[in-house]
Amino acid sequence: MSGDKLVMMANQIGKFFVPQRGIDPVAAIADHLRKFWDPRMRAAIVAHLEQGGADLDDPVRQAVRRLKEAEARS
Repeated sequence: MSGDKLVMMANQIGKFFVPQRGIDPVAAIADHLRKFWDPRMRAAIVAHLEQGGADLDDPVRQAVRRLKEAEARS
C-alpha cells in the first residue's frame, strides 16, 4: 500500500477521534492502529514518520510516534 494511501487513512482515523469528548484522541488513534492495522501497514506509517511524516495531521503524528515507542518496548 502506498505511503499516500496510509497517510490518508491515518488522517481519516484522526478526524474521527479528535472531536470525540472524554477520550485522549492520540491514545485512541494509536490504539486503533495497533488493533486494526496489519503489522506491515504499521511499519510503513512509522517509516513515513521517520522520514519526516509529510502530510500527517498533528494528532496522528503523535499517535504514530506513540505506536512506534510502544512497539519498541515489545
